Amino acid sequence: MSMLRFKVAKEAFSRKAVPVNEPKERPSEYFGKYVFNREKMFKYLPKKTYEAVIEAIDNSTPLSREVADSVAAGMRKWALEMGATHYTHWFHPLTDGTAEKHDSFIEHDGKGGVVEEFSGKLLIQQEPDASSFPNGGIRNTFEARGYSAWDISSPAFILDKTLCIPTIFISYTGESLDYKTPLLKALNSVNKAATAVCGYFDKNVKHVYSYLGWEQEYFLVDESLYAARPDLVLTGRTLMGHESAKNQQLEDHYFGAIPSRVEAFMQDLEIECHMLGIPVKTCHNEVAPNQFEVAPIFEETNLANDHNLLLMSVMREVARRHNFRVLLHEKPFKGVNGSGKHNNWSLGTDTGVLLFAPGKTQKENLQFITFIVNVMAAVYKYNGLLKASISSATNGHRLGANEAPPAIISIFMGKQISEVLEKLAESTSDDVLNMSGKSGLKLDVAQIPEILMDNTDRNRTSPFAFTGNRFEFRAVGSSANCASAMIALNAAVAYQLQDFKTKVDALIANGKEKTQAILSVVKDLITESKDICFDGNGYSEEWKEEAKRRGLDCETSVPLIFDSYLKDDVVKMFEQTHVFTQVELQARNEVKWEIYTKKIQIEARVLGDLAINHIVPVATRYQSLLLDNVFKIKSLFPAEKSELIATQDMEVIEKIAFHLLTIKEKVHAMVEARKVANKIENEREKAIAYHDTVAPQLDDIRYHIDKLELMVDNEMWPLPKYRELLFIR
Repeated sequence: MSMLRFKVAKEAFSRKAVPVNEPKERPSEYFGKYVFNREKMFKYLPKKTYEAVIEAIDNSTPLSREVADSVAAGMRKWALEMGATHYTHWFHPLTDGTAEKHDSFIEHDGKGGVVEEFSGKLLIQQEPDASSFPNGGIRNTFEARGYSAWDISSPAFILDKTLCIPTIFISYTGESLDYKTPLLKALNSVNKAATAVCGYFDKNVKHVYSYLGWEQEYFLVDESLYAARPDLVLTGRTLMGHESAKNQQLEDHYFGAIPSRVEAFMQDLEIECHMLGIPVKTCHNEVAPNQFEVAPIFEETNLANDHNLLLMSVMREVARRHNFRVLLHEKPFKGVNGSGKHNNWSLGTDTGVLLFAPGKTQKENLQFITFIVNVMAAVYKYNGLLKASISSATNGHRLGANEAPPAIISIFMGKQISEVLEKLAESTSDDVLNMSGKSGLKLDVAQIPEILMDNTDRNRTSPFAFTGNRFEFRAVGSSANCASAMIALNAAVAYQLQDFKTKVDALIANGKEKTQAILSVVKDLITESKDICFDGNGYSEEWKEEAKRRGLDCETSVPLIFDSYLKDDVVKMFEQTHVFTQVELQARNEVKWEIYTKKIQIEARVLGDLAINHIVPVATRYQSLLLDNVFKIKSLFPAEKSELIATQDMEVIEKIAFHLLTIKEKVHAMVEARKVANKIENEREKAIAYHDTVAPQLDDIRYHIDKLELMVDNEMWPLPKYRELLFIR
């Protein structure tokens, strides 16, 4: 195995950048080449069909079967012209990934041959086996029927030679078995609630859109080095490995020059994304060695989420072309920063107004304050739910470290907004609504132009920060489906806005002037929700104590964090926004607990195997060499001199013996803890058992293996080390 380590390190070190086939056209000319967007619809659909589809997309009107058949015919013609041979319904099961079943376009022609057909029926609906996907007990093997149904608001696209049709996925009895269905419901709910509140300020607003701009962080590792690390292959993270002498402490990787191999990968990825209609704009080095980020222009939330899932799939394919493997795990390497997926979220009207952006008049600023205060109230009331929406076995390694948001949800508003809210809560007039957008900062350097300063600073320790015209939900994990966080956030805000409008309308009905009614409820919300605001250092121990005093959710056990989904007020909120039923929430929690257990279980099995079958034999062999050396020293030199010469070897031998014995004992204890936990039938209790009794053993075993790595002869160590994984590019 040690020979393999040096072989793969040599392969990785000798690699050069893979040439990229650049299109001759400009990005604006090939953007969306493989997407059945409005431009393609206009070209391939009859005029009446095109108008019906656009009406359905923009105003959620139903499509007739005749229109669906016409769309299918046009879509098939376009797909075949683009070289597609198959089609699939592309959906998001409860796995944080995507699913697809490829069918060819052929049908019997009645003459012993086939014809290429694609009907409206096949476009609109198919029947995957629902029992084979995570479902929390909603579907069984003997009652397996499920349906996938076309999401007309997200355009079909061609990936390789397959026409992919974005769809929802539901059970035979109507429960959602995916992320897209509840996301669409949450977006519909926030649209209705926000549009109603916008009516106080502008009667012309007919629709409010939820927007999302994600920032995808990831690591790249040479595929040869990756293949020589079974823990990376099977779990997505290193279960052992002492940190490199140099890691990120010099702060020289962030925004540094991009390595040539990585730059070629990024260029190739960007071209692929643009052809698939993903508006990727930014690529750069992140903080940790071999860590990078890619981010697009913001889009409507449903489409943005589809694009992020598609991007993660494309990243894996493109990485392999460049002899890399992409790591999307939140914490693949100990001792350096993990990876997140910041969700920049905003609301905007069909009249072009961003609801989280300050305005120029008092009326516009009252609307701005109204919406950010309602967001503040929603986050305060459902802070435990929002934490649950981003929690997982993998993200649990990242949250709470001094690199990522703490495992406590709070809002950073910034100095100016905080002062405005504080004054408004205490004020008897509305003069406080005069505020600035961006202000100028002039430096006394002639060649540097005036810098426009935002109305907030940035607090990178905050999990939910206001950043000028949007909120940045920074706690989302790099491997996650953004929909989980977006469902909880949009539904909670929708419910809060409904409650806000009810209270304002009641005051108006009792004779209060509209502006004063709005201000009255806003002031109450500021006072009630102020404990969610924190502009200080979220990494500090003092904040953890303060958060407890404020009554915020400070739970750190992931299985227990999931309980927030089943609290009475959360169930009521989801039911009244028509996003989830109690049955769906219970089923989804069963899935969350089961997945948590299985991920820890896999890690425990892999670490046990590596410890006993890879590390212990090598360390024992090295210990034997030292023992042989000591024996020879004692046989060659006088006792006093041999004692002096062999002292350090004897100390190392004893330390190795201690670590080996401890590893064996702890692996045995971990196996026994798994056996006990595996007998528990209740998924919640089993997940808690794995969290409390199995997961801690992983860190204990790792500690002793990492100590051995520093003692054993480098030429004998079997697995690629951190200095090779992180610095060979």
